Amino acid sequence: MFGKIRKLLVGKSLRNKELKNQKFDVFWGLPILASDAISSVAYAGEEILYVLVPVIALGAYMQMVYVSLAIVILLCILVFSYRQTIDTYPNGGGSYIVAHDNLGTVPGLMAGAALSIDYVLTVAVSACAGTAAITSAIPSLLVHRVTLTLFFIFVLAIGNLRGIKDSSKMFGTPTYIFIVSMIIMIIYGIFKVKVLGFVPTELVQAPEATGELTAFLLLRAFAAGCTALTGVEAVSNGIPNFRKPAQENAKAVLVALTVIVLIIFSGTSYLSTLYHALPNPNQTVIAQIAIQVFGDSGMYYFMQLTTAIILIMAANTAFNDFPLLLSLLAKDGYVPRQFAQRGGRLNYSNGIDFLALAAGGLVVFFDGETHLLLPLYAVGVFASFTLSQTGMWRHWFKKKTPGWQHKALVNGVGAAVTFVTVIIIGVTKFMSGAWIVCLLIPIFIYIMLRIKAHYNIVSRQLNLPLAELAFELLDHEGKTNHVIVPLASLNKASLKALMYAKDISNNKNVIAFHVAMNEDFAKELREKWDTFNLGIPLVIYSSPYRETVKPLLEFIAKQEYAAKLDDTITIVLPEVIVNKKWTNILHNQTSYFMREKLIHDPRIAIITVPFQLKH
Repeated sequence: MFGKIRKLLVGKSLRNKELKNQKFDVFWGLPILASDAISSVAYAGEEILYVLVPVIALGAYMQMVYVSLAIVILLCILVFSYRQTIDTYPNGGGSYIVAHDNLGTVPGLMAGAALSIDYVLTVAVSACAGTAAITSAIPSLLVHRVTLTLFFIFVLAIGNLRGIKDSSKMFGTPTYIFIVSMIIMIIYGIFKVKVLGFVPTELVQAPEATGELTAFLLLRAFAAGCTALTGVEAVSNGIPNFRKPAQENAKAVLVALTVIVLIIFSGTSYLSTLYHALPNPNQTVIAQIAIQVFGDSGMYYFMQLTTAIILIMAANTAFNDFPLLLSLLAKDGYVPRQFAQRGGRLNYSNGIDFLALAAGGLVVFFDGETHLLLPLYAVGVFASFTLSQTGMWRHWFKKKTPGWQHKALVNGVGAAVTFVTVIIIGVTKFMSGAWIVCLLIPIFIYIMLRIKAHYNIVSRQLNLPLAELAFELLDHEGKTNHVIVPLASLNKASLKALMYAKDISNNKNVIAFHVAMNEDFAKELREKWDTFNLGIPLVIYSSPYRETVKPLLEFIAKQEYAAKLDDTITIVLPEVIVNKKWTNILHNQTSYFMREKLIHDPRIAIITVPFQLKH
């Protein structure tokens, strides 16, 4: 039943050769990979005001302009730096690959852990911010914000499980609508004040100033506004998702992203100063600007709708890049290898499922409140920025390719600026929740190293050199295979297992084994066994405490061959397979539990012989 529903929602499986058709061009790559950065402008300005307004009241607007200018300069530095990353690492992976390749294992894992946290937070924050935009227009929905947010995450997960091609068309169009509507609001909003002479009114009462402007206050505001830069790295991470020439397409998207963010972020920051919009838990800054620019008209509600949609669509960046990052970590053995496998729609579906569940858990834990999640957000982002830029800086010094000096300078400046930024963010937001990320990153690194150590152990123990293979083949002669068939009763399923046991043992060394929990039933089984005359001895072992595996192990330990480590003991388990999965609960699953306990004995080989029911 679940499989049919999933197929209906996600679509039929695709052939491997269709992978090239699942990649996107510049037009569709921009809204998908840049949606996080573009949407950040919808709340980055508000986060700056949240820091400044309570302290310096209306003086916050002028300082907001300076803070926004500093963020724009940082954006330009990052874009130039990441263009070089795209040229150097065409297979994607972003900070993880760059840091791992140039700085070592631990810095690489630090970048991978920081990015992983960032992507999960991207989905949670984007969905929460989208819900906030809707509840600003329809306050009655505020009590249902967690449910609404979880619904949005579910829709995004389903859309992305359908594959890159479907999700880009499904979620790309709303991003373009948002860009156009924001530019219209910026142009008309400025025109309305500067040309038509409109005098804005304060929709939210400005608080009295409680302090003075200090350098630390500006640094806090800068740290808050840096959320506008989240998602910049996404393009360099997602290069493999572009059509050929992938690098050129990725760089084109990066440039287009920069231009759009500059226009919208600068425009909305300026509109905030013109229309005196102030942070308010019940109405976003964008909503306050839109209501004054367009009035209580259809355009206002359309703006709220498009803002909500783009905020939700921002999670698409994470849904595209996080599974790709997990696949790279999985191939290197740092996360479970299931994350490296493509799903039915040729995407990394396990990563998509995991991301949706993790983000949903955060939303529930933080009660769908954007401002509680944002302090966790930027630390991981800028930590990965710093590691990526430092890795690229070292790369140029190692390779010394033509023109490496100015390239190293660009990445060096990027590393220095982002390092200073991550320190500012870490200090100013530490007690607000950034400490959680600072704690989680080393925990994630430790877990990834443990997973890698496990895979290394498995690899060493499973490795079979050619000389050892030849020795094992020659040494196998003369060994005996002792076959035991545990059975609860004599029926078609157990008979199939017995016949298979005779086949693999050449009619030798086969024993049927029954654990007697009921003496009368055991007596009936013995009589039935003798009547059928199968030519296989039946051993009945009493179990007064109704155990099944312990009596079997005791029986094996008493046999002469138990001391011969060279001999093999094969347990052939009959198992009834039902057609409808729900009917599994009607069976006691004895073979499953027996297999789970026997599988740890190195002398024992276990074979399951299924008997399929027709109905």
